[in-house]
Amino acid sequence: MSDAIKHECGIALLRLLKPLDFYKEKYGSAFYGIEKMYLLMEKQHNRGQDGAGLASIKLDVDPGERYISRIRSNDPQPIQDIFAQINGRINEELEAHPEYNTAALQKKNIPYIGELFLGHVRYGTFGKNSIESVHPFLRQNNWMHRNLIVAGNFNMTNVKELFQSLVELGQHPKEMADTVTVMEKIGHFLDEDVTEIYQQCKEKGLSKRDASQVIMEQLDVAKILRKASKNWDGGYAMAGLLGHGDSFVFRDPAGIRPAYYYADDEIAVVASERPVIQTVFNVPFEKVKELEPGNAIIVKKNGSVSLEEIIPATEKKACSFERIYFSRGSDAEIYQERKELGRLILPAVLESIDSDTDNTVFSFIPNTAETSFYGLVEAAQDFLNQRKNKYILENRKTLTEEKLEEILSVKIRTEKIAIKDAKLRTFITEDSSRDGLVAHVYDITYGVIKPTDNLVIIDDSIVRGTTLKKSIIKMMDRLNPKKIVVVSSAPQIRYPDCYGIDMAKLEGLIAFRATLELLKERNMYHIVDEVYEKSKKQELFADKEVVNYVKELYAPFTDEEISDKISEMLTSKSVNAQVKIIFQNVENLHKACPKNLGDWYFTGDYPTFGGNRVVNRAFLNFYEGNDARAY
Repeated sequence: MSDAIKHECGIALLRLLKPLDFYKEKYGSAFYGIEKMYLLMEKQHNRGQDGAGLASIKLDVDPGERYISRIRSNDPQPIQDIFAQINGRINEELEAHPEYNTAALQKKNIPYIGELFLGHVRYGTFGKNSIESVHPFLRQNNWMHRNLIVAGNFNMTNVKELFQSLVELGQHPKEMADTVTVMEKIGHFLDEDVTEIYQQCKEKGLSKRDASQVIMEQLDVAKILRKASKNWDGGYAMAGLLGHGDSFVFRDPAGIRPAYYYADDEIAVVASERPVIQTVFNVPFEKVKELEPGNAIIVKKNGSVSLEEIIPATEKKACSFERIYFSRGSDAEIYQERKELGRLILPAVLESIDSDTDNTVFSFIPNTAETSFYGLVEAAQDFLNQRKNKYILENRKTLTEEKLEEILSVKIRTEKIAIKDAKLRTFITEDSSRDGLVAHVYDITYGVIKPTDNLVIIDDSIVRGTTLKKSIIKMMDRLNPKKIVVVSSAPQIRYPDCYGIDMAKLEGLIAFRATLELLKERNMYHIVDEVYEKSKKQELFADKEVVNYVKELYAPFTDEEISDKISEMLTSKSVNAQVKIIFQNVENLHKACPKNLGDWYFTGDYPTFGGNRVVNRAFLNFYEGNDARAY
């Protein structure tokens, strides 16, 4: 994705199901959990580089001993920072106390050495990257089972309503943020369940200390989650730890945000991506399961692992951007899906170059588009082979050996045209005014393009088009090709996202801006006013009554008309080559990624009612000139 956008978060929950002595004896260290958490988080650093946090819980400690440890960082290298601090603290204790040579003594005296861990990596969605915004969040209490630690990959569309419901419950939340409201919702019903069980114990004549043990055993995590999530609207994979040792990961009913799990007799682990678990624990693909939408995986303090339906699943709308771009491409299914995205767009590419593969060079930008590039090139080679075979069959009686050899030697031409300068990445993406520097993010390969060549470059997706216009197209034009074809393996992004990806403003999307230009050119801009009037009337509607009228802006035009206008808008006057931008269509996206049908940013078909509310607000903000987020 040549346009830098902020996006997903990553979660990792690990429960060791054996005593620490077991891991020290089998794996040589009581720090097994810490080591695995480092790998689980590092293997998901692609999901968040603005902040990272880790929390751990020690089970069955004596009163007065610290059993919860938490560390967070918004350092430029946050994962490395938190684990450097953890390792420094562990080494400091071991050097000062060489007698801490057993798992029991290490657990008792050294922080982070426990049985239950929750890690999180994040991107700040809209400028909030203070340490207070970094997960996990901690709700503290002197009663062990009332302590709550929460981290997640989520965005709620109805934060104001959730905040108000907490106020009505008598709470006074410290801020109106989805993380705080979600944690306090869970915390409220946790307190309620604790109180209910305590009253039952009291009626039976149990002491408070004895009642505490009963509460830990009888707490119904699934019931708490059902009550807490009753009015949640959004996409989420929510993870939580209770102070005494229960833990959970809960996925939204549409399956928008991903979660995978694996359990055996030694561990239970949950992460945002399957290959992370496969790699860290060396388990086969089929052993790592997807957490079903609306379900929670719950690990009780006693080590029992169960799957519980929390909310009935709706139509599954797993985020397709996970497959196109966000997740690591080492997942077996994702790798094939990305190749298929490239393969399926070849017919449109051939049309744009008049099927002249002999005078075409294929390449990709950025590196995450490489897998789709393989699919595109394989399909192009198949096309070329079919053309060769047809020619040979039609001319077999007159073909000389030299001519046959010449024909068979022709191959699809591929080159590494753009090379990213990684040293510049962090500085530039964090600079709010980066236009003057963005052209230097990539170096180009000279001497491989002829003036008679077409240059086909495949990208994951095109969001705003800023980097294309200011850098990539100009850079490719310096190679002096006849034509530049920029291929997006994703469809046109027409609508804001509100479930995790930072695409909150319609006017930031090049497809939306291109559509406005077409409406102006064809004297159809009255449609914008009509959509505004319809949208304005919906401001006081209930979410389930809101309609996405923004779709009416795109309705008069074909996909190709909008693509051609995008091509025109992203081509500077200084560019000499002809420029054509091609987008994947939604039908092919679904063919390539049949398990991830969430496509609201392309189609406007939001999987929750709150999504329509967000697009409605985003359009009103645009029309009224409000530089504000829609959620």
